[in-house]
Amino acid sequence: MSAEIKVKRQSSRKRSRDSLRSHLTPVKKITNASGRQCPDNTGQIELPRAMDESMDAKFSEYCSDTEDFFGGYDSIVGDSSFLAKLDRVEQNMRQHDIDHATSRCPVVLLCDKPDFTSLKSSTDNCPKQSCDDSMTESILEGLTDDAFIDVPSSQLAFLQDLQTADRNCCTDEDKTSTPMRHPEKSVSTEDRNERHIAPKAKKSVSDHLKRAMMANAAAPSSFSRTAVQKEAVVTEEINVAMQAMESVSMETTDLGPFFGLPTKVKELICNLKGIKDLYEWQKTCLNLDSVQQRRNLIYSLPTSGGKTLVAEILIVKELLCRKRDALFILPYISLVQEKVRGLASFGLELDFMVEEYAGSKGRFPPVKRRGKRSLYIATIEKAHSLVNSLIEAKRLDNVGLVVVDELHMLGDGSRGAIIEMTLAKVLYISKSTQIIGMSATLGNVQDIQKFLKADNYTNDFRPVELKEYVKLKDSIYEVDPKEEECFRFSRLLNFKYSSAMQKVDQDHIVALVTEVIPSQSCLVFCPTKKNCENVAGMICKYLKEDFIQHKQAEKAVLLGELRSSGNGSLCPVLKKTVPYGLAYHHSGLTSEERKLVEEAYSAGVLCLLTCTSTLAAGINLPARRVILRSPYVAADFLKRSQYKQMVGRAGRAGIDTHGESILILQDKDKVLVKKLVCAPMEICKSNLMLNNGKGVLSLILSIIGLNITNSLEQVRDFMSGTLLSVQVKQVCLERSLWEVTQECVELLKEKGLVTVSTEPQGGTLQVTKLGRATYKGSVDLTYCDVLYRDLSKGLESLMLNSFLHLVYLVTPYDMVSQCKPDWMVYFRQFTMLSAVEQKMCAAVGVPESFVARKAAGQNVKKNVDQVVVSRLYLALVLLSLLKESDLWSVADRFQLSRGFIQTLLSSSSVFCSCVLHFSEELEEFWPFKALLTELTRRLTYCVQAELIPLMEVAGVMEGRAKQLYNAGYKTLAHLANADPNVLAKTVENLFKKQANQIVASAKMLLNEKADALQEEMDDLLMMPLNLLSL
Repeated sequence: MSAEIKVKRQSSRKRSRDSLRSHLTPVKKITNASGRQCPDNTGQIELPRAMDESMDAKFSEYCSDTEDFFGGYDSIVGDSSFLAKLDRVEQNMRQHDIDHATSRCPVVLLCDKPDFTSLKSSTDNCPKQSCDDSMTESILEGLTDDAFIDVPSSQLAFLQDLQTADRNCCTDEDKTSTPMRHPEKSVSTEDRNERHIAPKAKKSVSDHLKRAMMANAAAPSSFSRTAVQKEAVVTEEINVAMQAMESVSMETTDLGPFFGLPTKVKELICNLKGIKDLYEWQKTCLNLDSVQQRRNLIYSLPTSGGKTLVAEILIVKELLCRKRDALFILPYISLVQEKVRGLASFGLELDFMVEEYAGSKGRFPPVKRRGKRSLYIATIEKAHSLVNSLIEAKRLDNVGLVVVDELHMLGDGSRGAIIEMTLAKVLYISKSTQIIGMSATLGNVQDIQKFLKADNYTNDFRPVELKEYVKLKDSIYEVDPKEEECFRFSRLLNFKYSSAMQKVDQDHIVALVTEVIPSQSCLVFCPTKKNCENVAGMICKYLKEDFIQHKQAEKAVLLGELRSSGNGSLCPVLKKTVPYGLAYHHSGLTSEERKLVEEAYSAGVLCLLTCTSTLAAGINLPARRVILRSPYVAADFLKRSQYKQMVGRAGRAGIDTHGESILILQDKDKVLVKKLVCAPMEICKSNLMLNNGKGVLSLILSIIGLNITNSLEQVRDFMSGTLLSVQVKQVCLERSLWEVTQECVELLKEKGLVTVSTEPQGGTLQVTKLGRATYKGSVDLTYCDVLYRDLSKGLESLMLNSFLHLVYLVTPYDMVSQCKPDWMVYFRQFTMLSAVEQKMCAAVGVPESFVARKAAGQNVKKNVDQVVVSRLYLALVLLSLLKESDLWSVADRFQLSRGFIQTLLSSSSVFCSCVLHFSEELEEFWPFKALLTELTRRLTYCVQAELIPLMEVAGVMEGRAKQLYNAGYKTLAHLANADPNVLAKTVENLFKKQANQIVASAKMLLNEKADALQEEMDDLLMMPLNLLSL
């Protein structure tokens, strides 16, 4: 692209130079301006008038005032006073050098005859070059290349020629260090004396300047005014570009056209996510002042509006442009794993690390990387532990961005309290860390804004229009808040039921789902897990045989994968429903079964899922129609936020023109449902005061232990920055925040977790060893003293010839209430224990006689701790898993659901990690460090040892790990270096997209491990800063 460069002068009128006169202004110009010549008081030697006039004539030929090549500088060539001053200074310096040389070296008188053996003065060592010549040349030599950087090209060429000629002259004369003999031509003494006394005429500096200026003016053909102007403009543009590049390299806030990111990021989003363009609200949000100026931000949109993509772009911008780490907080382990798989490819392409902090995974503090930035993807609990470890290591400022998904979960019980604690610490410690919160529409967003000191962006955008309906008897009503009754009649349900079918399907679910399946998808939310299975079975009973023919081959593959994941076992309900394209989805399935069902639904192999409300809060599985079987979750009536989350799954972007939800209700629930569908969103309240202030106690304990605060006043100052402080009147009722703070500190003292130092200044709060172990292990304050007691008692008679004792010590206390022992099963498993194991059971408080009597249905008078009894029962379940690793057989033996056993296993691995960190802080528990490290690893994977390296890769379950191992991919290195195309062909039922994600995740994990080892090596080889020296 060529464009004419135009230089616009500010004024076409010739500038007045009268105002610029000074003592440096040439005399002629002063004369012209004032009408008289200033007297010369310095003994100025004027140049002859003829020479002055001839020079003026020459310069007027090439130079004019209308074509000013020197900008605001006046020409010095025609200024006799300036040149005369320059000559005078040069003469003075010459005389000074001659005097100096004479005083240093005596001059040897020259004889008439040449005597080449006579002594010479030091001044004669410069052959044939006088002091005068040296003076002139030294001045010229001082004009180095740097002095002519801004000189025009023609003048620069002239000066280079001049310097070359002078150098050649000097070189010719300096070739020998002794005088040359010329026998052919004798040199007389008179000639030599004359040569010494009167050196050859050498041009002065003023002459050189005159010649240079005249040569520059006399070469108009070599350049034009337009060329000079273009050169000046281009030079200016280059300077501006260089300054911009320097600022980018220093601040690196803008790397490209895609919202400050390189175009490569946009291409990756298109290639990996299939998103070619952003929605308008996403573009608006990314260009908000809050984002540009890095202020905290909350943005709220309906479900499926595309909130996560905005967060991911902001995360990548933080990693690449500002070169700081980022933390992404998600509510569930499955979401963390899905996000790790999805962003691993971005990390490999854009050179940043993606680290998983979920379950028992994650290092505290994380590896300190010098060359790369890290994205930490964490669950709510792991994010809190991660922030604590970064504060303790004084590295929280390295995290430039914290993104919280489902921010409205601040009001969700104990997990909401943990989110609040995490964000309060970030706000208090690191003023440079930006917080971005994604949320569904909140009823009291102003409170959250005040807590986070954040701006708010709200939009009601949905990629697909949502139409909400309710069904009462056989009529369908559209939800319309403008109507007085909130409902407007839409249509009658068209169905033909037999009397038998009417009795089985009173809510006409079959009629509702067959309006859309199998060509389109449908979700049916049920109040309980058992109801999910029953509804799926009932629908299949009344579907036509045509449904079996739809994608029959793909369904057969799915059944094979489900059977393989269960080591040959297959759920009887799924065996019946999958051929019709139906499945159920709830926590009773194993994580691998849920993953297979989700992938099949997304691929269109399954057209209908019956599910619980947890699916709405988890992975995004949209549907053409969403049916709510009942306005209840278990026995509790639906909350407005739960309802919105469920119906928000209706409508598939890019596929459907609209989505629809249908809530089935009974007459008795009509009033409540009106409030549900038309009421504003619930407000989000702080949960720090939940369970008698357990959240406040944990928060105060950790901020004292992390040295964030060490006095009661500082604790109060910290607490004033919490959501609880914003809502203190709503949450604490009649008590002030100061009173709550004082009460909690006193309670921590009573528990022996905090003490007050007895130093002279006094009043300093400190944590005890038990207190430090409690917050570093993320142990619930309710159980910290019980855990300490159990570990202490365990050390007295620790049984190491079986895993049972260690497994019992790490069985989660909060799982006890979720399972009631089957006493016959309990007794059968108890009798299968070895004598040593039975002795251990008796030591913890569960003798065989007690279990036998309970199994026989007899009353037991002996007082036995029921928590210990139930905890031991769960420990037996875990022990069976460690021995067999076959989840299906263990579930059958203990009559428990597969999902519950897997949840127990996952919770136990997390709690084992907590107990490990707890014991590390207490010297008396040193034996547990090595023992629990290995147990944590076994509980995390619970498979054969050879499969563990493969299962470390995000999203690789046991069944897939076995397939990979059998196909020859036996190590992490094998997987990381695999060709995705070959992998997809080698492993049965593995799609190319899945293969790409697996390979990318394996590469990321391998890089992470290699970097950790490299950092460790660098630290070992680093020179100590305080090394002693002589």
